Amino acid sequence: MSEALHIVLDDTAMTAVGRGNVLASRLIHRAHAEAGWFLYAPACALVEADRSRPGTAEHLAALPGITVLDLDLAAALAVAQQETWAAAHSQYAAQPTPDRPDGAVIATTAPDRWKDEPVRVLDLTP
Repeated sequence: MSEALHIVLDDTAMTAVGRGNVLASRLIHRAHAEAGWFLYAPACALVEADRSRPGTAEHLAALPGITVLDLDLAAALAVAQQETWAAAHSQYAAQPTPDRPDGAVIATTAPDRWKDEPVRVLDLTP
């Protein structure tokens, strides 16, 4: 039995889903079809993705296998210290928690955004 895989979609990955990115689509399929695969959509990143590509938020929120992460107080405090809400909420969501002791990987089509950040990245660029 393999360990669980936790993946946070940043706003670029969410937008890529709507544009037919094959790698992003495979992640969604796996999270729906396989036990131990978990996909997360931080609310702030979801808003930014919807601004870039209207309809993205509604589409992703309706998909089974994707958990939308609310902006709770701890996340809001973390977001307030960063430059962009979308990236900050994604980074916060990828940090270790009791449910995800090893944290999560951030799926993105802009891996350079995460270059100097303390996160693991899954590059979805085709």
